[in-house]
Amino acid sequence: MAELKVNIGKLSLKNPVTTASGTFGYGTEYADFIDIERLGGIFVKGTTIEPREGNAYPRMAETPSGMLNAVGLQNKGADYFVQSIYPDIKDLDTNIIVNVSGSSVDTYVACAEKIASLKHIPAIELNISCPNIKKGGMAFGVTASGAAEVVRAVRKVYPNVLIVKLSPNVTDITEIAKAVEGEGADSVSLINTLLGMAVDVKKRKPVLSTITGGLSGPCVKPIALRMVWQTYKAVKIPIIGLGGISNWQDAVEFLLAGATAIQVGTYNFIDPTVSLKIIDGIDKYCDEFGFKTVSELTGTLEV
Repeated sequence: MAELKVNIGKLSLKNPVTTASGTFGYGTEYADFIDIERLGGIFVKGTTIEPREGNAYPRMAETPSGMLNAVGLQNKGADYFVQSIYPDIKDLDTNIIVNVSGSSVDTYVACAEKIASLKHIPAIELNISCPNIKKGGMAFGVTASGAAEVVRAVRKVYPNVLIVKLSPNVTDITEIAKAVEGEGADSVSLINTLLGMAVDVKKRKPVLSTITGGLSGPCVKPIALRMVWQTYKAVKIPIIGLGGISNWQDAVEFLLAGATAIQVGTYNFIDPTVSLKIIDGIDKYCDEFGFKTVSELTGTLEV
């Protein structure tokens, strides 16, 4: 068996397979289906300093080989997470990583400070790329200066591993990646959802209440792979790849393209056991092709 352990900065993962924020709840929701402690990590649903109701319904739509969502970071706020969620997940034998979002630099900082006080949360994923909120989110992630500003501010107050989630809705994702690396990000995760829309031809109206939403699922994988490959050549910090991963072959593609670890997102809704199947598949792949460690795969794409 290959050594599956990987490192994201100072964060040690027992294997490179994690679950994407917004698709796996707080992890405990899946405990009846799989052994969640086998995962390398769980990125819990987006958390903001204040409670958010999210966007009006309808806010999800099925599309060919994917889905659109415009949930809008619905959550009960950082204090609720600390008081009611954290006690139930803090002792899980896997990495619990909180996805932190905000509507301004100050709210990002406040939320990061709150999470920094939690002993058993070793990292945060700074979401500067959500396309489904009116203020903040993607507004920071689509320019190098905006991304740098929020990362710089959060880095000053957050001492643990800082992962920054990047938006694909940009001309050159490598410029954003280099900007956040320069401000002290320990890792980048990419990609977040692509901006898309769906139309109801009978009503002659958009399907989503917000008109546009975030596109995810297998249809985005080629774009995500391309962006991971480009970013790997542009930065020195580890990359967590995500976007359309539905099996172990997809995951290996991301590793070869330059990812150190991966996140499984939309496919959790289709097969709650998919992450464990991916762990086993990566292990068998390493054995078959003579890799003693999974980290040997990263960036070995021959071009």
